[in-house]
Amino acid sequence: MKTQYVVTLCAALVVGAMLLTAPVTVSGKATEKTPNEQAFQQKGTSYAPVDLKEDIAVVIARMKAAKPEVMKRQMDLLKERYDLANRPTKDVMMSRGKPIQEGIRVTLPQGLTWQKLQSMSPEEIREKDSFPAGFFPLPHPNHPEGGMVFPTFHIEEIQKQEGRDLTRFDLDFDLPVHFLPEFPPPIYLTTRPDLGDVSQGKLVTIDNYYEFFNGILNPKQLEGLRLLVTTFPQQQFNQTEDRRTVRPSRGVTCFECHANGHTNASTHLAGDIRPQEFRHRIDTPTLRGLYIQRLFGSQRALKTVEDFTEFEQRGAYFDGDHVIGTKKGANILERGSQVHFMAEFQELLDFPPAPKLGIDGKLNPPKATASERRGQDLFFGKATCAGCHQAPYYTDNSMHNLKVERFYKPRMINGRMASADGPIKTFPLRGIKDSSPYLHDGRLLTLEDTVEFFNLVLGTQLTAEEKQDLVSFLRVL
Repeated sequence: MKTQYVVTLCAALVVGAMLLTAPVTVSGKATEKTPNEQAFQQKGTSYAPVDLKEDIAVVIARMKAAKPEVMKRQMDLLKERYDLANRPTKDVMMSRGKPIQEGIRVTLPQGLTWQKLQSMSPEEIREKDSFPAGFFPLPHPNHPEGGMVFPTFHIEEIQKQEGRDLTRFDLDFDLPVHFLPEFPPPIYLTTRPDLGDVSQGKLVTIDNYYEFFNGILNPKQLEGLRLLVTTFPQQQFNQTEDRRTVRPSRGVTCFECHANGHTNASTHLAGDIRPQEFRHRIDTPTLRGLYIQRLFGSQRALKTVEDFTEFEQRGAYFDGDHVIGTKKGANILERGSQVHFMAEFQELLDFPPAPKLGIDGKLNPPKATASERRGQDLFFGKATCAGCHQAPYYTDNSMHNLKVERFYKPRMINGRMASADGPIKTFPLRGIKDSSPYLHDGRLLTLEDTVEFFNLVLGTQLTAEEKQDLVSFLRVL
């Protein structure tokens, strides 16, 4: 955003605030506008400035200078919220062998224990400001700025294979690599389960997709995959002066975030919401198992994967702003010969193997430990998980509002207004150990954190042993 635009906007907001908060006369009586009325009338514009006047060299210099403080603010927040130490499990691995992180990483307010916290009512937690910091919505690394941000390991691999640079000059990815999915992740196909991982341990890109998949996919599916690894201009990665890369960029691919059809935990902001401080951070979900899903997008509830694929060009790629998209070169996908091809390949992506599960998605008793069997009983019983996450794929293909705002008073956190999240899609839990961090914005770093969160929000009053049994069950899904 240009300096001139910021100064003008700030001046307008100050004057507007003075006018909006002043008493108004109704029927001869002075009345004050309510906070809701003030917030609505100060909502500003839905549109970003299009015709920028600030030179790109000036933007780069200014944002590079601000970057250390921006990242320090975000890392200080993470250190305050979580135990970020690298403590992997000794015997539970992701599909290609990366150990998952264990233990509760959300820190509690001084003097509280998890047992004491779960004995408190939502109203008591709210009034005493006892809601754990790590359970609040997680801001983007630079929430007022937003945009796609990729982990370093993905940036380095794309530089190596394609010579493209996905480095942003204004900020870096924030979460430590040991909490992220393994890279590159394996690819399993519903059409060729006999092949196992068809990625051969490599990141699939435009450079190698044909070599790997010719003879495995039909021509339509192969073309769909080609489009998924083809660069398209994006809000921060494009060839105009309004970008966040030093050099003009060819853009990004669908598989830039959904690496190998899974996820590398790249983050972004939801394009559907305004103003900026109410936009949700997005933790990139896996595309595995799309063939059993009936809702797409964490909150958009699009009804087909074709809708989702087509809408991403206007939603995720350009923040829901078609005006900016036109300027930066939006690639409008053709439904019949591009979108359907891309969707067909995405619907071939299978869940990872789960050798302890039977065909009904539940444990095969001889293969399961006592803790895993107790965890399954809790999942379908006391813990009430199956109310939303139904076997065999552990989703009900619906939306649910957890109303987490019951537990805290709204507040601004690093530019993110923590308030009501609204309805969120029920994501499948098959293969969940491969997909950390958790929840739609990645605020939960481990499965232990996730169990504590839902135990508190749902009020299930699990014991410490029951929580660990539930984690054991989730690890085998």
